[in-house]
Amino acid sequence: MKNCILIILLFLAATAAARAQSIGIAPAQVVQDFKPGVPFEIELAAVNRGNDPVEMNVEITDFWYNEKNEKVFSSPGTSPRSAANWIQFVPERFQIPAQGTQKMKAIVTPPADASGGYYAVLFVESKPVQTGDKTRDGKTVFARVRVGSLVLLTAQTTAQYRIELSNLKLVPPAANQGLDVSVEIANTGHTHVFPVGRLAVLDAKRKLVAKAEGEMMRLLPSQKNTLHVSWAGELPVGSYAAVLTLSYGPDRIETRQIPFSVSAN
Repeated sequence: MKNCILIILLFLAATAAARAQSIGIAPAQVVQDFKPGVPFEIELAAVNRGNDPVEMNVEITDFWYNEKNEKVFSSPGTSPRSAANWIQFVPERFQIPAQGTQKMKAIVTPPADASGGYYAVLFVESKPVQTGDKTRDGKTVFARVRVGSLVLLTAQTTAQYRIELSNLKLVPPAANQGLDVSVEIANTGHTHVFPVGRLAVLDAKRKLVAKAEGEMMRLLPSQKNTLHVSWAGELPVGSYAAVLTLSYGPDRIETRQIPFSVSAN
C-alpha cells in the first residue's frame, strides 16, 4: 500500500509540474519608473503552451520579504511600500486558447505624494480542474496553475540609493576550495537596488591575475543579504590583494580591498 501511495503522489506531482510548465506570464519582472500622480500602463501576456484552452483569472498582492529573505505575497496594503492597491488588471478574467497568448494591461494609478520604491505581484491563476485522481480517503483531486510577475516601481526623481556593507570576509584558494569573497549588504535607501559584485585579484606587483563576477542580487528597502563572489582557479604562493567592486544603482559604486596570502600546502 505504501508503494502504491508513493506512486500516486509522484504521478500527481508530475501532472502538476507539466501543467505549470504549460502556462507562463511575460515579463516575469517589471522594473519601471513613474511620475507621481500620473496613471500609466504595464503590458503583459499570458502564454498557454498546452493543447487545451485554459480559463484564467487575475489576482494582485503585495510583494515583500520575511526574516529568511523569502518572498511574501500578502493582501493588498498589508506590506510596507505596497503598490497593489494602485493596480487594476484588464481583463480580470479570460481564456487563453490552446498554443495561444492573451494580452493584458495593468493600469497603475499612483498617488501624487509617492516617493521611493513600491511593490506588488500580478498573478494569473487557472480555474481548479478535476484531475480524475483521488486522495487516500477517496476525495476528488483538483489542480490549478498560478504564475506571477513581480512589479518594482520607483517614483521619478525621488529614489534614494544607499547601501551599508559589513562582515567582509575572504577565503583564500586552497587545494580543495576556490577563492571566495563575501559581504553582507543592507539596503538603507527607500527603493530597490540590484547589487552586482566584481572581483579583481592583484599580485604583489599590482598585476591583475584573476577576476570574477557574482550573480546580481535584488534587495528591497531595509532588506539584508549576503553577496558572494567566487573564483575557482589556483594562485602561486605569494601575497595578493582582492579588490571587490559593488555596483548597485545609477553611477553608484562601493569598493573594498582585502590583502591575503597563499601559502604552500
